[in-house]
Amino acid sequence: MDVRPELGDFLRSRRARLRPADVGLADYGGRRRVPGLRREELAQLAGVSAGYYTRLEQGNSPNASDSVLDAIARVLRLDADERAHLYALARPAAPAARRRARPERVRPALRLMLDSFADTPALIMGRAADVLAWNRMGHALLAGHLDADAPDRPGRRPNVARLLFLDEHTRELYARWRDKARDTVADLRQAAARHPDDRELAELVGELAMKSRDFAALWSAHPVHTCAHHVRDLDHPLVGRLTLHNETLSLPGDDRQRLAVFYAEPGSSSAAGLSLLAGLVNGRPG
Repeated sequence: MDVRPELGDFLRSRRARLRPADVGLADYGGRRRVPGLRREELAQLAGVSAGYYTRLEQGNSPNASDSVLDAIARVLRLDADERAHLYALARPAAPAARRRARPERVRPALRLMLDSFADTPALIMGRAADVLAWNRMGHALLAGHLDADAPDRPGRRPNVARLLFLDEHTRELYARWRDKARDTVADLRQAAARHPDDRELAELVGELAMKSRDFAALWSAHPVHTCAHHVRDLDHPLVGRLTLHNETLSLPGDDRQRLAVFYAEPGSSSAAGLSLLAGLVNGRPG
């Protein structure tokens, strides 16, 4: 994935959300040719020339200094995630030949860990959000309409983003689908910036942009934020409404794999719902 147009898209999206008055500039009224700050206004506030900023936005200034990037981030009011994303786009790693990576595998010890969670839904995702493994509860909670052994089929594994945007069952599962969709796109945005040579990830983004108008619209808005923990409302087809904590943990020794775990507040109706689901999965009373 070429990060140069991505950098321009990101900066334009952040300029568009600021008005001159937001940054202390006079607004003399009338229609502005572009929404938000103009390039010249941003350059002035950041202390760089308009020509230099234009080259940066076009991806033609790969050696931008820390002070310049920090000044731009300050003017655009970027948060910590957005600032890190700016740096990743402005200073991409040296391009590498795009090769199709070997199928991702989950260490046997991680599979044992998943199974040990017993009544707690959990799954392991790969670098492009493929589901590499799930325990019985993770499968039952998120994708009971799919074969339980689907993650064991490289090349045909379920993908979290693909399911969310292209699978009606998954779309109906999330009561606040748009929140989940935005978080998923934000996660893919960060992954694409960190790994511009990842062929599978680039292909996934291209597929979703072609097949889903919702994805294409969210992708163009360029959301960027860390999605490590959330509270999700799920409308499960078997046990009804569940409000669950969703924690996503990086597995640093396992090639960008991540562990996702879902759990409920003790004593809540959602905890009772998970217990009922566990009973259905394991063939015992809930």
